[in-house]
Amino acid sequence: MIILDRALERREAEGNPIRVGIVGAGYMARGIAAQASSTTGMEVVAISNRTPETAAHVFEEIASGDIIRAHSPDELEEAMSRGVRVVSDDASVLCRADGVDVIIETTGEVEFGARVVLDALSARKHVVLVNAELDATVGPILKTKADAAGVVLTNTDGDEPGVAMNLLRYVRTIGLQPVLTGNIKGFIDPHRTPDTQAAFAESVGQRPKMITSFADGTKLSMEATIVANAAGFRVAQRGMKGRACAHVRDVLDAFDPSELLSGGLVDYVLGAEPGSGAFVVGHGVDPIPQQYLRYFKMGDGPFYVFYTPWHLPHAEAPLTAARAVLFQDAAVTPLGRPFCDVVALAKRDLARGEVLDGIGGFTCYGVIENADVAQRDRLLPMGLSEGCELVSDVGDDQPIGYADVRLPDGRIADALRREQDALFAPRDVSEAT
Repeated sequence: MIILDRALERREAEGNPIRVGIVGAGYMARGIAAQASSTTGMEVVAISNRTPETAAHVFEEIASGDIIRAHSPDELEEAMSRGVRVVSDDASVLCRADGVDVIIETTGEVEFGARVVLDALSARKHVVLVNAELDATVGPILKTKADAAGVVLTNTDGDEPGVAMNLLRYVRTIGLQPVLTGNIKGFIDPHRTPDTQAAFAESVGQRPKMITSFADGTKLSMEATIVANAAGFRVAQRGMKGRACAHVRDVLDAFDPSELLSGGLVDYVLGAEPGSGAFVVGHGVDPIPQQYLRYFKMGDGPFYVFYTPWHLPHAEAPLTAARAVLFQDAAVTPLGRPFCDVVALAKRDLARGEVLDGIGGFTCYGVIENADVAQRDRLLPMGLSEGCELVSDVGDDQPIGYADVRLPDGRIADALRREQDALFAPRDVSEAT
């Protein structure tokens, strides 16, 4: 962050702003577009959405000026040369246009998002994912493809995974060993549905399914999985422990020291002040640093809690894009093989013949599990659950396996997941780095 401002100022002075294409025009995309458009050295040149009129409205809120609809990369490039902003109903127009430096994918859709990312990587575009659903499901295989293309694939800073990874990198850099990281969560009820969340969703201008995914813990599990796969961490138990604390600093009282030294864990605290953000616990036994950490009110050690009491994904996504373009640095990206996964559990008793309605729906919710267990037991990834037809009954709160469902035909996300599972065979969690 400290060097980004100078690097962006240079791009502005040179008349060579980072040119951003945004896929999606929903709640988060609107905030990101506004922030990126006011960021020195950056320009939002195009927004893709299935309804281009919605994308145009996002541009109209930001500033005045001409907006055209492009149907091809050539049309987009010609408009860019004239300084005209572009909307399209085809994300590939943005992904394949020369001069677009980075794609920010904001849809939260697994199948559609997978197609966008593959398109962008084939055109050697950096990709910022504001799409935890996609990253938690097939992030590791997409990272291998980004590496092969020589570009950066990263989840966004500002959302909890990026905030946690910033802290984790900081803790490691000052000589401590990160042993625990996680979110600060206020509420979880796995049986919440779009009906129970409809009023709140309307009050904040978001979709009920999205709000339900927050309330039922699915999004939390996906964010924890993203961090685990970036840090090489695991979970102490399926679903994490989620200890209640008065303040995030009290997280040390919720874990036995031997657990914290077992190779690195992701978890969360529930109902803790400051109410938002992410935390990292670092471990260090060197007596001289301990003396200074004690003096500066970090405690007696050997465990120390670091936390950021906010997360601002709309503000940080443009800076994540700048990190990728200017420094080839990912805010948070898989190390390689998956360490954790998000598996689907039934929200109620489900009967053979029912069709699962996916993330934030009425039929199932997601919980984090160690990847080797999920693969060994052939558990259905939550990100692939939508549209699956049950071929057997599944009881309330029971895991749903591949053997319990018939997958929809022809999905690219299923093909990616098969490729990921084949490439990364389960290995001992003690090999975590």
